[in-house]
This record gives sequence, structure tokens and C-alpha cells, in this order.
Amino acid sequence: MKKKVVTTSVALSLVLGTLAGCAGNTDAPKDQSQGGAAPAGPTKFSISMRTLNFDYVEKHANINDDKWVKELEKKTNVDLDIKLIPHKDYEQKMIQMFAINDIPDVVQAGAGTNGKELAGSVQAGVFLPLDDLLKEHGQNLLKVIPKEAWEELKYDGKIYGIPEFLSSSSRRATWVRADLMEKAGITKDPKTVEEYLDMLRAFKKIGVEHPFMGREKFKYADLFFGAYDVYTYQSQFEVVGGKVQPKFFDVENMTKALNTYKTMFDEGLISKEFATINPTNFKNIILSGKAGMWEMNAQELLQWETQLQANVPNAKIKIIPSPVGTDGKGGGYLYSPVTRSYLINAKAKDRAAAIIKFFDWQVTQEADKWFDTSLPVEPKTPEEVAEQRYLSGFLHMVKDDAFRKPILEATPAGKELLKSFETILPKEGRGGIEFDPRLEAMGKNPDAASISDEPAPLLLAHMVKMVYGKEPISDWPKVIEEWKSKGGNEILKEAQARYDAKKDFKIRGAEADAIRK
Repeated sequence: MKKKVVTTSVALSLVLGTLAGCAGNTDAPKDQSQGGAAPAGPTKFSISMRTLNFDYVEKHANINDDKWVKELEKKTNVDLDIKLIPHKDYEQKMIQMFAINDIPDVVQAGAGTNGKELAGSVQAGVFLPLDDLLKEHGQNLLKVIPKEAWEELKYDGKIYGIPEFLSSSSRRATWVRADLMEKAGITKDPKTVEEYLDMLRAFKKIGVEHPFMGREKFKYADLFFGAYDVYTYQSQFEVVGGKVQPKFFDVENMTKALNTYKTMFDEGLISKEFATINPTNFKNIILSGKAGMWEMNAQELLQWETQLQANVPNAKIKIIPSPVGTDGKGGGYLYSPVTRSYLINAKAKDRAAAIIKFFDWQVTQEADKWFDTSLPVEPKTPEEVAEQRYLSGFLHMVKDDAFRKPILEATPAGKELLKSFETILPKEGRGGIEFDPRLEAMGKNPDAASISDEPAPLLLAHMVKMVYGKEPISDWPKVIEEWKSKGGNEILKEAQARYDAKKDFKIRGAEADAIRK
């Protein structure tokens, strides 16, 4: 489907004014067709990459001198210049990069062509369409990567990015300290919200400091909103009586979810400071052994467990089915089939064929073996964990990012985790309607606009106050009306228009089947 050009940011204006000329690069040899023949010797190209909170990356003195980068360059006949973008400043640094026209040959971006971090650069012609290059030099990529992932990276019918993909959209999971369950005498995994609360109460009784590990903005701490199907995120619209609306309009279930968090707050099952706990403190508290239950991407369990055991040798983490609400369902919000993507600058047209070949190798069995088994499959120390995660998770840029099967199948612990991917995660997760490109009304009304996994600022402020007891939860209908008056009505109008026109939106999960009926 043809997508509209989004022109809602100042950065886009700068892109259109100063970067459009990039697409008309005249420095490339005139006799080279798009992608041309790869030059002799290593192909040099620069690539921007988000640090992704990887310890190995963020603590490295110079990632371009890293031994694994050098080995990767030898294997693929390239000369990389990796330009790291700090994870915490990613969006801001990306927009700045486009604004000052300092764009590398390859740009690592988010899940689509319309992300805020790209500042409208795809629409401005900064990057190459890749269809012909992929047909000629990327046969492995086309074979391995699912069709739906490619669809996420199309603009005006053409492919503009190479996706790092997910074979399972249910990625986040409920993690629990199995050793603490045993110590508390819990012999059966909880299912309902009330059973989960009873488990947290049992953790508190045995002295666990953080029975449920909270975090600012409810990020990686939102599973009870999932139990009642009231996630406040950008992809969580639904149709009720023919009208498109956010799921948080469900006052009855939103009230139940907020009351659950308030119960945890009042009973000391969640930290009194949860609203200010940042990602670093969140992880440090868990790895120090002070948390009983939390939420995290399932694929990271073995690494976290090894790091935890450095402080608590007998600790054991396991994934259990997420809490379910009144409809018997639950789980995290369903992800896009793309986690990250790689776009090729039009200025690098003369090297595009070699760049495509670099990524094409990454989805081969040879690459899987090198990235996943060059290091011990069962790391013993936090340092070994960080290095393995770096090699298989960071340098392996294009892969199935749901889980690394070769690594998991190599150890008993890995095989146990693999069962979670096969038996638990496929049965849970909350989908919805997501508008792509993002609704223009969201850009005009940022206080009322949610993003991928954060509530709109207006909503978040009230949610926190209600959990802290500063506002009555019964006032949620008033919050909805305030949201409408401060930009929400514009969002609803545009969402309805797109839905009625059957264009520029995607439906994930069970909602797709319900709407099609």
C-alpha cells in the first residue's frame, strides 16, 4: 500500500532541505549501475549502530579495534567503520545526525520506514530502494527473512531496509525466581492475577525486598495491564461498535489493572520508588538477587541467570505463563516482525552490491555457526556472558532475533528455555491495530500520543498518581475525557478515517481475526 509522506518534525524539514541532494549523488562512477560490481579488496563502509545497552559494547575503548570485528571483516571482505549511538540518547542522536547531514553509508534504524528517528529521510530520498539489489545479490536474505518482515520496510511499494526479524511476535515473558518459589513453598505456577498476588505476598513473607520488580513508565513491568487487555501503547487500538478506539477506553478493565498495581503498592509488593527506577537500576537490583518476579525478553534469560548467579550462586530463573485476566488471556504486547533494520545511503550506491552481500552472508548456516558457537555455549562468568551476547546479538546484525536456536540446543539449560519459546510464548500476547505511518495527530499532540511501549505522558501521569493513591482510580473516565480534549479527539478522527479507508494500518494477533469477521 502506498504510504503518505510524513512532514511533522523540524528534523524532516532539515532533511528535505539539506539531504535530498544525497540521493542525487554524482560522485559515483557514471558507468556503474545501481549496486554495480564490488570493488577489488575489502569494501569500506561506515555503519551507525545503537549500543543497545550491551555492556561489552558500551565499555569497549574502540569497537572498531575489537577482535571479533576484525574477524568479521576478514570473513566478509569488508572494512567496517562502526559509529556507535548511545542507547539512551538514540532518537535524539539519530535526528541530529540527519539534521547536520552526517549520515554513514549504512544506517541501523527501527522497525519501519516511518520511525521518528529517521526524520523523514526515506521519503526525502536519502536511501536506496533495494529490490533489484536483493534479487541480484541477496538471495539468502530473500529466502530466510519472512515476507511480513519485508512488508514492514516498504515505502511506496519498494523495499528500503534489510530487517532483523522475529519468528515469534510474542517476545516479552514473565520471569520468576524458581528458587524463591521453592523457598516460599509454592509448588504450582500461578495463573490468575489473584494467584500472582498471592505468590508476591509469599515472596514478601520470606524477606524478598522487591517481590515484583517495578520500573519507570511501567516499562518491562506492565504485565497486569496485559492481563486485562488495556495496554496504552501505539499498537493497541481496537474496534468497538464500528468505532476505532484505544484499549484504555475500557474503563472496567483499566480500573481492575490499576487497582492491581495499587494493591501491590499498598502491600509493599512493589517498590515505593518504582516510578523513578531507571533501566540500569532495574537490572542491577534484579542481578543483586533482591527481586522475585519481573518481565523481560525471553531470549535473555540464560545471560541474566549467569550474571545473577555470580551474586547468588543458587539462584534459578524460569519463565512461566503470564497472568491472565477475566478473558483467560494475557501476555506482553505483540511486537512488529522487525526489531531493527539496515538502510543503505544513496551516496554508497557504488558499494551497495558488496554491502548487500555482507548482510546476505549473515543469514547463512556458516554465519550462524560462527556467531553462535565461536565462544563457549555455556559461559561461566558475567564477562563471558557479555562477550557471547555481543557476538551473537550485536555483531550478528541480520538474524531471527526471537531466539538463537543453535545456542539453546547446545546445553540442558538452553533446551529448557527453548521449551518456553515452543510451549508458552506462542499462546500469549496482546495484539491490536497499529497505524503506519504514525498518525499525524500524534505528532501534533505529543502529550496525548503513546509510543511503542510507553503510555502517552498525559495518561502516565494519572496512572502513577492513581497507583500512589494521589488520585482516585474511579476518575479514569475523567482521564479519558481529558485525553480527548488535549488531542485525543484529533487522534480518534484520523484513526477512524484511515480504518474506514482500509489503508495505512496493520492488525496483529487475535484482533485481526475478530475484525475480519
